[in-house]
Amino acid sequence: MAFSAEDDEQQASGFSQPPEKPEPELEDAFDRLVEEGSVRLARPVTTLVVTGLLGGVDVGTGVLAYLVVQESTGSPVLAGLAFGLGFLALLLARSELFTENFLVPVAAVAARHGTLRGLARLWVVTLVANLVGGWLVAWLIIQALPSLRHTAVEAGAHYADLGINLQSFCLAVLAGMVITLMTRMQHATESMGVRMVPALLFGALLAGGRLFHSVLDSILMFAALIAGAPFGYLDWLGAAGFAVLGNIVGGVGLVSVLRLARVPHRIAEERRRAD
Repeated sequence: MAFSAEDDEQQASGFSQPPEKPEPELEDAFDRLVEEGSVRLARPVTTLVVTGLLGGVDVGTGVLAYLVVQESTGSPVLAGLAFGLGFLALLLARSELFTENFLVPVAAVAARHGTLRGLARLWVVTLVANLVGGWLVAWLIIQALPSLRHTAVEAGAHYADLGINLQSFCLAVLAGMVITLMTRMQHATESMGVRMVPALLFGALLAGGRLFHSVLDSILMFAALIAGAPFGYLDWLGAAGFAVLGNIVGGVGLVSVLRLARVPHRIAEERRRAD
């Protein structure tokens, strides 16, 4: 049975038609994603740098809590719960983490409210600023609390020793998936109190489960390096680069693309408006 070009066009347009039973919650969440994503993509570089630095500082605060509790209890689960403070700070202080930009600005780009070039700029500037802010906090932690040196070296060496293999890649994919799902859940509501719950719980899962997160684990490796760990900055660079790749695959591929596929008609509507 042959299909004409007209049939193909009609079939493709069918995917962008509104569903017979609309889901207001999904469409409202999509509108919030696109609106906020457009704002993030339009920020000047100086603003991206400042929010990225603050994001690194906030996550570094979570790392401080993680190391203090890990040193006191020896429990990575309790330390992970303490790290949730870092994600809570990100939420309430309105700073920005590199991996939080896998869903929100991607939605804006999909709706043609931004460009791939703008998305790349956002990712690169935010990631670098996160790492600089995180390194500064790691240095402060080791200088102020030398009793944490041994714990910092153990925590950081764990990620440096993961290597470039299937296990570390899967850990990075899971980390990207977890934080992007957290972002999606937070944008499903306008209640700040409700948004705080996934910030704490998913932060605990990320750190307590020792998933491979490019910024969090870089800060742990920075603390280890400053404390005298037996690996170098080139080892950190290789591990962090591999983590970034896995985070993008998990955050964009497993969460963002599939979530946006649930509202193709809204994407089509926004594209028509943009055109």
